[in-house]
Amino acid sequence: MSKMRSCTKAGILFVLWAATAVALPAQTFERLHSFKYTDGWAPWAPLVQASDGNLYGTVSSGGNPSCSGGGYSTGCGTVFQITPGGKLTTVFFFDGTNGSAPQAGLVQAANGDFYGSTFAGGTGNFEGLCPNNCGTIFTVTASGTLTTLYNFSFTDGAGPTGTLILGADGNYYGTTSGGGPSNAGTFFKITPSGTLTTLYTFADLTDGANPYGTLVQTLDGNFYGTAWQGGPNTFGTVFTITPNGTFTMLHAFENTDGSLPYAGLVQGYYGDFYGVTEEGGTYSYGTVFKITPSGTLTTLHSFSGGLDGDTPTSTLIQATDGNLYGTASYDGLYPNFGTVFKITTSGELTTLFNFDSKDGSYPYAALVQATNGGFYGTTYDGGGSRACPYGYGCGTVFSLSVGLGPFVETVPTSGNVGAAVRILGTNLKGATSVTFNGTAATFQVISKSEIDTSVPSGATAGPVRVTTTVEGIKNTLKSNTTFQVTE
Repeated sequence: MSKMRSCTKAGILFVLWAATAVALPAQTFERLHSFKYTDGWAPWAPLVQASDGNLYGTVSSGGNPSCSGGGYSTGCGTVFQITPGGKLTTVFFFDGTNGSAPQAGLVQAANGDFYGSTFAGGTGNFEGLCPNNCGTIFTVTASGTLTTLYNFSFTDGAGPTGTLILGADGNYYGTTSGGGPSNAGTFFKITPSGTLTTLYTFADLTDGANPYGTLVQTLDGNFYGTAWQGGPNTFGTVFTITPNGTFTMLHAFENTDGSLPYAGLVQGYYGDFYGVTEEGGTYSYGTVFKITPSGTLTTLHSFSGGLDGDTPTSTLIQATDGNLYGTASYDGLYPNFGTVFKITTSGELTTLFNFDSKDGSYPYAALVQATNGGFYGTTYDGGGSRACPYGYGCGTVFSLSVGLGPFVETVPTSGNVGAAVRILGTNLKGATSVTFNGTAATFQVISKSEIDTSVPSGATAGPVRVTTTVEGIKNTLKSNTTFQVTE
């Protein structure tokens, strides 16, 4: 699989140091936590900010020392919580029978529970086709009660890696990176109670293979994603697929425009999608690209393997300043260790931070912008503890501030009049008004990090704003995305 294959690059010292990125002065970076193997090793998944204001994530290995079903080392991985200040609590230890090696992030449901998947483990009837079973889908409470909803059995998929997404119909959608008739992966729907339906199976050379990345659903209800390899040119594809499984290939990579799109896509404010490939492009070290909903692709940046890093494997995010942010898994100022970068939608790339092992190395996972304006992420390795394989450390959780201000986030980001909406933020207890594009809504302050409301009659598409008054100081927080009012 991609990341295990990419790990072999970690020992290669690249000598191409072309300064194709614009370097900034040091940003405000903080290593919040260094994993110690007992609390996990090798986080591969992005974090999610929950309604309690804390961040939650998964670690792919380590944890329970009696478990060896992860396929990589002792310990099957964990679910953890970390405060914005860096206090980490292990929420759950996987033991193999309930899953192992979680590589996907978590998504929080309306009731506060989290949904996620494990790459391996479980009790599915896999007929020897998966080395350590084929993976699971689970739900887990913030206090650590885990329920396995589904065990994959290879014929219906194997090895889910992309974070599940909550569809507009209330079901969860995702992909498996392998399994199915061609062992090229599947697209599935699962109900909140655990009934899974395989909607599409990939066929390798015709439509792509190994869809590792997270899907994105657009307002028309369709899903967009990437397949890591396969397709007519064997270098991977970009596709769209309807909720009932009708598949359309939008683009087949040709290597010159990128190769091996491990990460998923992000839809920008104006409707186009942005993504990365881990190889290909001008220097063969990966690209950043833009693609229209109809399939016209533009390469925005080709990584050089030098100061701008190489091998990006994380899904980009669009922050509140309109720019895209991501990570390069390797190189940068220090050979091998990776970078955090910003890139404009027109393709101007700026390196924001260079990892140096002690603060983390190999940032495989996507960033998340928390409602305080800062970015949070994980590194697969590094951090100081020498108790893990490779000798560089067990991985880290970090924060990076680039001066962006606080905002509010709506969950979901669309809904019809009367639909329930949660607003996440920071210091919301002093809220005095909530508006949907100027239309006032009734609301209830649940905590300093959550407001419950509903879409008011007369609301139209636009930003959600929360006005707070604290010690006589009035402040208005704007949502990070446009809230779409549906019929």
